[in-house]
Amino acid sequence: MAEEHRCQAPQLCVNNCGFFGSPTTQNLCSKCYRDLQLKEQQTLTLNQTLISSASASSSSHSFLSPLISATPSHDARVERVVETKEEEEKVVGEARAARQANKCMTCRRRVGLTGFKCRCGMTFCGTHRYPEQHACGFDFRSMGKKQIAKANPVVKGEKLQRI
Repeated sequence: MAEEHRCQAPQLCVNNCGFFGSPTTQNLCSKCYRDLQLKEQQTLTLNQTLISSASASSSSHSFLSPLISATPSHDARVERVVETKEEEEKVVGEARAARQANKCMTCRRRVGLTGFKCRCGMTFCGTHRYPEQHACGFDFRSMGKKQIAKANPVVKGEKLQRI
């Protein structure tokens, strides 16, 4: 791939600033590309603040609706903002779960690396690791039935014809 870029003739920046651009930076020079990225980032943060303020108060929503509709391709930007917020919430949720994984869910004792992960999804210390000790909500009986049914398929012979 690097060989393809070496063989191509250098192209001037699309903004006519006098420097050379590359196809990886949308035929912009490094300075113009950096400026473009900063501008996109600023519009994203502006949209985020508009969306958060619009959801905060319904009275300001009627005031901001002309501003939001005037922005070109606003729906696509809003979708990107919503997706990034969902991803951030997932990361925060995982971080909270990681912090709580260091403690026993019954006695709240710090367990560190010696914690036992139960099938119910929680982490416990050595004394509460057994399902009877922490009132586990996992249904071991149905899991066992499923495993037995999977391991032992029903074998049914063909009927014999009586003479």
